[in-house]
Amino acid sequence: MNRLVVVSNRVPLPSAGHKTGGLAVALDGLMEKRGGLWFGWSGSVSAGAPAALARVESAGHVDYATIDLTQEEHDRYYNNFSNGVLWPLLHTMPELMRFDRRDAQTYREVNTRIAASLQPLLRPDDLIWVHDYHLLPLPAALRARGAKNPIGFFLHVPFASPDVLGAAPEVAALVRDLLAADLIGFQTDNDLANFAATAQALTGAVRVSSTVLLLAGRRIKLGVFPVEIEPHAFAHMAAEMEHSEQCERLRRSLQGQQLILGIDRLDPTKGLMQRLAGYRRLLEKHDPLRRQVTLLQIAAVSRKDVASYRTLRAALDHEVGSLNSDLGEPDWTPLRLIAKATVRPAVAGFMRLARVGLVTPLRDGMNLVAKEYVAAQDPQDPGVLVLSRFAGAARQLEAALLVNPHDADGMADALDAALHMDLAERQARWQALWAAIENRSPVVWGRSFVASLLRATAPVAPRPMVPVGKEIVAPMLPQRLPAELETSTIDPRRLN
Repeated sequence: MNRLVVVSNRVPLPSAGHKTGGLAVALDGLMEKRGGLWFGWSGSVSAGAPAALARVESAGHVDYATIDLTQEEHDRYYNNFSNGVLWPLLHTMPELMRFDRRDAQTYREVNTRIAASLQPLLRPDDLIWVHDYHLLPLPAALRARGAKNPIGFFLHVPFASPDVLGAAPEVAALVRDLLAADLIGFQTDNDLANFAATAQALTGAVRVSSTVLLLAGRRIKLGVFPVEIEPHAFAHMAAEMEHSEQCERLRRSLQGQQLILGIDRLDPTKGLMQRLAGYRRLLEKHDPLRRQVTLLQIAAVSRKDVASYRTLRAALDHEVGSLNSDLGEPDWTPLRLIAKATVRPAVAGFMRLARVGLVTPLRDGMNLVAKEYVAAQDPQDPGVLVLSRFAGAARQLEAALLVNPHDADGMADALDAALHMDLAERQARWQALWAAIENRSPVVWGRSFVASLLRATAPVAPRPMVPVGKEIVAPMLPQRLPAELETSTIDPRRLN
């Protein structure tokens, strides 16, 4: 079996204890079962020049290799370009972007250094799986150092349309670098379509089929791989935590009020200000709900060095105070804001208590919180998920109450419907939502990507390229799959 090499911006080191973050949660099970190498930034900033060689620590069947960043690299590569340019741009919020060519240059230099540090650790039969927007140039940087391994890339965030992406001068070169990968995966079919259109418009790539691009004689496979949670394990954790001391304290403090729960990072893409506007309209339009509901919003502070995040924190604090002072009563605080992280087991218990899960990002690659809320519910008395139609999860969780986060009145009406929904409808909606996630898992997600990567790089018989209209169509010929795929529990012929 080929060794799996995962490359990500941050590495969830076993010495750091509890793993957090969507990527760590999604890949942890796969890496523990399959083994391999996980490479990336340690999370530390070095005072001087960082060491040329990566540090390696092992746990079980996984080796964790990390490098440090300098302060300038952290500021320019991580804060300014990755999170100050690419993050808002890919989320279709170019107005928050602050482009500086020096940041773009450092971003490339860090990717080049990552490739140089990783290359000596590679084996000829390794499968390389690169993750997310921090590492868009890495496939080309690895190829430049002679890596001939199969390279897959997965984008966890959305991919914007070509006209939006044109706002950043570096995008065309970054997309071309990314096309050095053999397989590029996305959360939704819309993200795939946007990438294909961008690659055609900015790099001259030819779209051979709906999932194949051709550039400079190379075939690049595209696929849709929605990230999943471990639903049964999360459901078990939520049921266990329901009567924990933390949940009992929260239950007592509600004094019979229905709980609306939001769980997010404090991030401009999460629609937190729009969410509060919708909640305000709920209380203004439906006076009987006063003293009957409480919104608990947990919004862990992140990326404090990025200006747009600091601005959001100030605006959010102001609006929370305004809403509570305008609508609250001496014996009732309508909104509770917690701007710090809460441990995952406690969050699972809070989700089980909540009558409404409010997940309303302006745009999101997937949003695993929505899936976790579904898994956390008591099947006999489930809550209702109110979900932004602009979250990737909405493609799978169609039985949720889908809303436009920019429409405060629409969100208020959905919340009112959720709070008054009868038991039969709540159970029917929950059953449909549970059916969408119950047979999925991070391990199956990871295996499907790896199987598709193996298939994308399997030797194939030469095929004549036949022009049909404006597209080039390759006639389908039988092909022999690698032995690992022939015996896989996943049928690779049914994969994206």
